[in-house]
Amino acid sequence: MKEIYLDNAATTSVRNEVLGVMNKYFQEEYGNPGSFHTIGLRSKRVIDSARETVRDIINAKRVDEIIFTGSGTESVNLAIKGISEKYRKGHIITSTIEHEAVIETVNYLEKEKGFDVTKIPVDKYGLVNPNDVEDAIREDTILVSIMYANNEIGTIQPIEEIGKICKRTAVLFHTDACQAGGMLDLDVEKLNVDMMTLNGSKIYGPKGVGMLYKKKSVKVTPLIHGGGQEFGMRSGTENVAFIAGFSEALRLAQSERINETKRLLELRKMLESGILNNIPKTFINGHPTMRLPNNANITISDIEGEAMMLYLNEFGICTSTGSACTSQSLDPSHVILACGLPYEVAHGTLRFTLGRKTTKEDIKRIIKVLPGIVTTLRRISPVNIDVDKLNIHGEKVYVN
Repeated sequence: MKEIYLDNAATTSVRNEVLGVMNKYFQEEYGNPGSFHTIGLRSKRVIDSARETVRDIINAKRVDEIIFTGSGTESVNLAIKGISEKYRKGHIITSTIEHEAVIETVNYLEKEKGFDVTKIPVDKYGLVNPNDVEDAIREDTILVSIMYANNEIGTIQPIEEIGKICKRTAVLFHTDACQAGGMLDLDVEKLNVDMMTLNGSKIYGPKGVGMLYKKKSVKVTPLIHGGGQEFGMRSGTENVAFIAGFSEALRLAQSERINETKRLLELRKMLESGILNNIPKTFINGHPTMRLPNNANITISDIEGEAMMLYLNEFGICTSTGSACTSQSLDPSHVILACGLPYEVAHGTLRFTLGRKTTKEDIKRIIKVLPGIVTTLRRISPVNIDVDKLNIHGEKVYVN
């Protein structure tokens, strides 16, 4: 039985081209980039080249604005905690649907360090209103952090507009762009961001590597102290293989994103229409148009998302109920709840995130298998929600 992997928002496989770039830095070109002998200097040149590649892709002005880290989460912490350490006190703005890397970091700063935090609510599609951000800005606001695209429902935020507001009000602006790395334009000048986070595992690169773009004028206190690598921002011997792999993965993803977007949109439309037309009391979460092309977050009423996920797994279909970073929690997704879905409805959510290896045959198999699973689970479910009375999303939510 062929396994069908539709959890690419959690992590992706490493592309063969990326692996090919990485391999020689494990056993052949293994020098410490901080060493001044020939092998060490060759390693340094690899990192320098990777940094230049990333700078060109995101349109940064300087190579020393690119800081390589160990993950997207570390990059987020470096940005948010690094700014908070500089200011020591003040007001931080974020949204209610951020990744846990942001949510837990600002919660820590609020509870342990005395910072004031405002979490901007979203609309029924998970969209942040830029006017709400502007209204929340105060004299003591030191940072706004709004994600580029959501990891659970795929909604793409109006980052460029929010960035203009932050620039006009002289407030620093960070965006978590980990989910956007292979799907959206990453031009930091166009987006009006002061800091931007990316990681390797979402763009068919290696796990364990991330990047923080930090505008040169932005002063950040490092989290890790030591040998002063990464321009003093992230001490520790650089992971040459992973950095080289990250830059190659980002280059490939960005060069292919327009054509891949078209392909993924066609597959997603096929998946969503197949599910909605064959399973009643079912609806799509996220924005109808401003959504990542590979993201299909679907709520199927009356049954638990975890149960559906486990049944699908028996058929070799790998999906999720939300963020992999909170997969141990039995509570409904904080993202789905923030979009206004009732607690009992939010429990029935599945996230399908398509990828490079997804085919039409994969989609057809899911459409064939899932209705039977839903029928079986609904037969034994004590829940029977009247979704019309709930008026979810303010419109008819299922197709008979």
